[in-house]
Amino acid sequence: MNMDDALQIFFEEAHELLTEMEAALLRLSEQSGDAESINAVFRAAHTIKGSAGLFGLDDIVAFTHRAEGVLDRVRAGQIVLDDALIGTLLASGDYIARLVGAVETATPQVDDEVVSVGADLSAKLERYLESQARAASGGEAGEASNTSRRNEAERDGVHGCDAASCAREAEASIARWRIAVRFGADVFRNGMDPLSFIRYLGTLGEIERVVTIADQVPVLDEIDAETCYLAFEIDYATQADRAAIEGAFEFVADDCVLDIARIDDRRCAGSEADQGVSDATPDVEFAGASATEQLTTAIASAASEVSAALTASTGSTAATASPAQRPSAKSPAGPAPAERQSMRVDADKIDHLIDLVGELITAAASASMLAKRTHNVELQESTATLSQLVEGVRDSALQLRMVKIGGTFSRFHRVVHDVARELGKDIELRVSGEDTELDKTVVERIGDPLMHLVRNAMDHGIESREARATCGKRAHGTLSLNAYHDSGSIVIEVSDDGGGLDRDRILAKAIERGLVESDRQMTDSEIHALIFEPGFSTADQVTKLSGRGVGMDVVKRNIEELRGSVDIKSRLGEGTTVAVRVPLTLAIINGFQVGIGRSVFVVPLEMVDECVEFTATGEHDYTDLRSAVLPFIRLRTLFEVAGEPPARQNIVVVKHASQKFGIVVDSLMGETQTVIKPLSKIFAQARGISGSTILGSGEVALILDVPMLLQQIQIQQSTAAPVPAGDL
Repeated sequence: MNMDDALQIFFEEAHELLTEMEAALLRLSEQSGDAESINAVFRAAHTIKGSAGLFGLDDIVAFTHRAEGVLDRVRAGQIVLDDALIGTLLASGDYIARLVGAVETATPQVDDEVVSVGADLSAKLERYLESQARAASGGEAGEASNTSRRNEAERDGVHGCDAASCAREAEASIARWRIAVRFGADVFRNGMDPLSFIRYLGTLGEIERVVTIADQVPVLDEIDAETCYLAFEIDYATQADRAAIEGAFEFVADDCVLDIARIDDRRCAGSEADQGVSDATPDVEFAGASATEQLTTAIASAASEVSAALTASTGSTAATASPAQRPSAKSPAGPAPAERQSMRVDADKIDHLIDLVGELITAAASASMLAKRTHNVELQESTATLSQLVEGVRDSALQLRMVKIGGTFSRFHRVVHDVARELGKDIELRVSGEDTELDKTVVERIGDPLMHLVRNAMDHGIESREARATCGKRAHGTLSLNAYHDSGSIVIEVSDDGGGLDRDRILAKAIERGLVESDRQMTDSEIHALIFEPGFSTADQVTKLSGRGVGMDVVKRNIEELRGSVDIKSRLGEGTTVAVRVPLTLAIINGFQVGIGRSVFVVPLEMVDECVEFTATGEHDYTDLRSAVLPFIRLRTLFEVAGEPPARQNIVVVKHASQKFGIVVDSLMGETQTVIKPLSKIFAQARGISGSTILGSGEVALILDVPMLLQQIQIQQSTAAPVPAGDL
């Protein structure tokens, strides 16, 4: 692992830790005394600071150190964790994320706005530290606790006592250590810099002496430039304990020989070792140097560089990162960890794999078709086996792209927390179905539409405290997110217990804008769907969040681009539920081929309920299916396919959103694996078609957009006369 790879791991884990930190803070906003959540926030900040220090990211270290100082005092019960402090810590997490992002994108310098935000947050954190220091010096805690706090205040630059007493206390708590470390031969190959570990020690204490040992350096002709021969002996003074010093070498715990011994010269000779640590010299033996003169000079130069770097970094304090969470090239010392059950894979590699699987499916279908034409039984059996294996590869490859939607849901905890306070409302978020899996591309693209639906529900749906009290409701509203599987699709519901949609008001606004005729009879679903019209809004005033009629039309368009649909159910005074239905994957599906003349169409197999013979006569668009009315649509008529239909046609009964309807086709051609190819922009306005695929023969088949066909059926039903009972 080189340094770039290690830094990339730091970026990934920093973002994960910041997400965990935010989630813990949001839990604390509901239950401020949760010690586990407080410790989780502290560990996240602590780990980010320690890891950033190893990479020399001083801005991140300096700011995170202030936040960590406040969190440490919160853990000790010295600072009260209220809503104001939680808000400051949430904003601090956002700021750390921006600093990490700036390093990740190699931004040369942050803009003035970011600098201003950082300065403001630093000032707020310092005020918490200063107020606590004043309380400590005022005698609110015991003397032992005061001593500890003053030591911390002295290290952080927050003086809660006079300089002389602080200096005496700090000196009394400083211990001197001798550290002997010999780095392993593969340290360079693993992307680690031995100097960085010594430099990091300088942030924990004071380096008094560094001796470079060159006893294992071979003769010049035998030196391997990628092999590390370095060893150091360091005299070190610090307030940190032995565990913190060991933690500084955690990255190379299995790739170095390390010995740490207490050399506190204030103890009497012959006394027992302090804290059970021997006062003897290190066990690591470093024989006399046997290197060439040139290499010895080079190592001495490196030692000078170490000393210069340590001098520059002395005076700042930091704590080492948690071994379990810091990016590491080697496993920490101790019991061998369990074998890893997961690994990180670049998303581009998975996408490329899916593309290759798609080509493999097309090639296998072509081979199967050719085998049938030869009437060779053995060849047909072989291609059948091949098709089964390809199907297994397809399922496994698609499973690699499946991710849980819980990651998308978790980001809304912060949204609800911030927006509720901005609106002055009490809103509780309830989440269910977090383990529901769908394609990562769908997850990435569904986030923005869901964000708008959530914010719209909070702004327009859930009433104020006063309005809810007048209606006899609880003071705090409830916003729910739920996800579940249904007929080969994923349904995501955004529900609120607010005032609901006023159908009469929506209809009046639509008539006023000329969207519908004043004498038109419309169902509740059709009226509710009007809110997705561009520029449509019934808000009395414009807010920061909504009211301009911008957004809901974009929500619907983005969902339809995912081959999905959106439906609204609402009851005035009780609340609203917006159901977003999207496919499991956008890449490969199981399809059912049907024919109209010489044209081939594909219906998603998950939506096919059954196939029946078409026996109806006349021009009406419904038939009898086991004593129930089944509306249908004729594909030949819809797509204006030339020619006469055959004497015997079929109906493919499909189901979408708990509604059934039929598709009249000429012939049934059976199941097939379908690789979805998007249509070009020139066909963007094509109704009833969601994509295309390539058949084994090389011809193109169109994939039917079942939700759009259902809308066409509903339009037919709303304009048609009632069904005569005798026609069934």
